[in-house]
Amino acid sequence: MHVTDDRTTQPRVSPRDAAELVDAVADANRHGRTFELVGGGTKRGFGEPVHAHTLLDLSGLSGIDFYEPEELVIKVRAGTPIEVVRAALAEHRQQLAFEPPDYGALFGGAPARGTIGGIVACNLAGPRRVLSGAVRDAVLGVEGVSGRGETFKAGGRTVKNVTGYDVPRLLTGSFGTLAALTAVTLKLQPAWPDECTLLVDGLDDGAATGLLADALRLPFEVSGAAHVGGVRRDPSAAPTTAL
Repeated sequence: MHVTDDRTTQPRVSPRDAAELVDAVADANRHGRTFELVGGGTKRGFGEPVHAHTLLDLSGLSGIDFYEPEELVIKVRAGTPIEVVRAALAEHRQQLAFEPPDYGALFGGAPARGTIGGIVACNLAGPRRVLSGAVRDAVLGVEGVSGRGETFKAGGRTVKNVTGYDVPRLLTGSFGTLAALTAVTLKLQPAWPDECTLLVDGLDDGAATGLLADALRLPFEVSGAAHVGGVRRDPSAAPTTAL
């Protein structure tokens, strides 16, 4: 486990596996220290700043434990970059149904640095959520370490193997407040053979809302719908509606 302690920055603990993570949590409990959990750090701009003694960096927990394309299931360690997973799925023309968004540039960071653990912990889905559901709808199983420094597993590799209290659904969207995730098992879907984006400029809010509602009622699979009206990067630009 790597530990850095620069006086100008928050002390950082970087476990390389679940055992080191257990040791880090146990040590923090003994000394009354609190953690801020990060993977790629791309979502630290969400909400109020976290005030914690130590930064718990989970990016070292990286890698694909198993991927079964024929079963549409993959198990990934929490610190694995989303782009690594996307590249592996693309080889078999598969995808994550919830379309993970990339918030790096939005908060002044580098793009394509988000991790699977961060997306699951925050339950962040992209525009495709209206068609394919949220992140928690794709999570089959989780592994992690509790605040008491205990390892746990919940869920399974298929939907039919999941019984009892749905812990994976509880942890998805908990923002790391309930546990530190070490691995997640996700169900996949085949990638579409083709897709396109339609942009309509100049609609006011009422007309845009009507257009989006009509489009979502069509027999076509509209995977995302948005209207950028009063808040735009370029104030001189016309409102844009995207499908």
